[in-house]
Amino acid sequence: METITMRLQQQSSGQPPVQKPTTLIVVLAFERGEDGELRPAFEAQQMPSEHAAIQRAKLMSRGYAGVIAWKRPARPDEGEFGDSEVLFQAGDVPEME
Repeated sequence: METITMRLQQQSSGQPPVQKPTTLIVVLAFERGEDGELRPAFEAQQMPSEHAAIQRAKLMSRGYAGVIAWKRPARPDEGEFGDSEVLFQAGDVPEME
């Protein structure tokens, strides 16, 4: 298996490298509790691509009350997150913040 190494180049100003924003791509499924309320079936799963997230969400939609796949720009090291964009949604999903 080939290993790919990425290096951040230092800027000419001598400052530490600036980390580029990344995109978080996530899938989350919901189930109904005994009280009928929706709750996450498990912790949100980060996915490697939009395609993988959509395919996983479509498969999961058959077995859960609801499922959603979304993406959002993020700089987790700085605690910055942009607006979410829904990639796929099926069934009952609570309103996301």
